Amino acid sequence: MKFIRIGETGAERPAVLAADGTARDISDIVPDIDPGTIEGLLTALADVDLGALPVLPTEGMRIGAPIARPRNVWCIGLNYSEHAEEAGMPIPKEPILFTKPSSTVCGPNDPIFKSKSMTRLDWEVELGVVIGASALEIGAEAAMDHVFGYTVVNDVSERAWQLDRGGQWSKGKGYPNFCPTGPLLVTRDEVADPGDLAIWLSVNGRRYQDGSTRTMIFSVGEIVHYLSQFCLLEPGDLICTGTPSGVGMGQNPQQYLEIGDEVVLSVTGLGEQRQQVVASGGA
Repeated sequence: MKFIRIGETGAERPAVLAADGTARDISDIVPDIDPGTIEGLLTALADVDLGALPVLPTEGMRIGAPIARPRNVWCIGLNYSEHAEEAGMPIPKEPILFTKPSSTVCGPNDPIFKSKSMTRLDWEVELGVVIGASALEIGAEAAMDHVFGYTVVNDVSERAWQLDRGGQWSKGKGYPNFCPTGPLLVTRDEVADPGDLAIWLSVNGRRYQDGSTRTMIFSVGEIVHYLSQFCLLEPGDLICTGTPSGVGMGQNPQQYLEIGDEVVLSVTGLGEQRQQVVASGGA
């Protein structure tokens, strides 16, 4: 199944894409697609005739993140060897873990905010993984059973805060709207091989990232298994699995986002995002 949430911020309605491509409103079956409903979502829809559900208009409507406010956003750093090389960092022997606050999660086409104090605002297209069942210290062979599905993520980063201000990477990853997510949440059964998906990003019409999840160092299953040894993965948690080469920091000369820039990105079968960089209302 392919899920989508449509409507203004805080008033999104959950929907599933029917065979004819229309968005069918499921809000009478589940109030929303969120950490409290996702574990039982497929069971709730198992006997439903999707074609009989009301059509939810999409033309001109805002698309929200396909899962509302995950409890946790886990991120894997330097998970593509060529990205580690362009960043001048060693290829990791174990997954590098950092987090983003859930307040960073926004719709796939919502704006990217740039505050006056940001000087090196960067992009990162990533395959997002949504957890469907709790996982703690699970075996490697069971890891994929805990995956609900996949989505597209832009792990927006302020590099100066991330790399020059000391402490954790999360400092440069946590500003509002730094995690555009969606448009779709596609169930695991509809993605034959998450390790073989094209992944790309362009800025102002120029393609900067053009890779494949084939070059991930750690696979989706390995990441889920690994994280569960240290953390309780909960239903609805979002895992950002890393980005291929081509980020702004890796350009020569380096290239960063400015107000007015347009970012477009996609992962095969999971839809497309489109964001504009705008001035933040903050400092």
